[in-house]
Amino acid sequence: MTGASRSTILVVDDETDICDLVSYNLGREGYRVLQEHDGKAALDHVFRSAPELLILDLLLPKMSGLEVLGAIRGEPRTRSLPVILLTARGTEMDKLVGFERGADDYLTKPFSPKELVARVRAILRRSGGEATKTPAKLGPFRIDRARHEIHVHDRELTLTRTEYRLLECLLHEPGRVLSREQLLDKVWGLGYFGETRTVDVHIRRVRAKLGRDARLIRTVTGVGYAIEIGKK
Repeated sequence: MTGASRSTILVVDDETDICDLVSYNLGREGYRVLQEHDGKAALDHVFRSAPELLILDLLLPKMSGLEVLGAIRGEPRTRSLPVILLTARGTEMDKLVGFERGADDYLTKPFSPKELVARVRAILRRSGGEATKTPAKLGPFRIDRARHEIHVHDRELTLTRTEYRLLECLLHEPGRVLSREQLLDKVWGLGYFGETRTVDVHIRRVRAKLGRDARLIRTVTGVGYAIEIGKK
């Protein structure tokens, strides 16, 4: 039994051959893979018994993948569930819409089994709550690593796991400018296949949730981002 065997993954696609391909490749790595083939069944499954990771196609019968994702993010019990979007579409706009709705990662068909496994491993690794030296209290922020929660001015932020990791990473080194490449490595994992634009979209989501405190995240043009705790 490997460490992966303790993780359950739900793959949702109306094409059974895609589900079978994902199941085969992840099953070989020791993961327990379950399948659903329409959006409503997928959402019912997640609300009934949430997996450790959801691999979700965008084009589904009964409910679209984006509708399923929105419902998951709107429910406190499942809002931090890691989600990889799986779709035949590969345009920049599709990716951005998926990230704006709260997806953690994006995989375009056709995909290589190696890339699939790498992305799943990266997400589950960072969802495991690796210990950091981030202080429990930093300026207006309070970090509860056990619960994967961050509060600002005693207000809990409703963050996805990826958003949590991104903000925690910035808080770990206040004032230091981290490049987009560094953030991809620290938050998404070594060897991540994605684009630096991914970071920008997630930063925008975190800022929206910070509200009036969004100014605490400083953009350094052409470089990356830093968090300024003492900024007024």
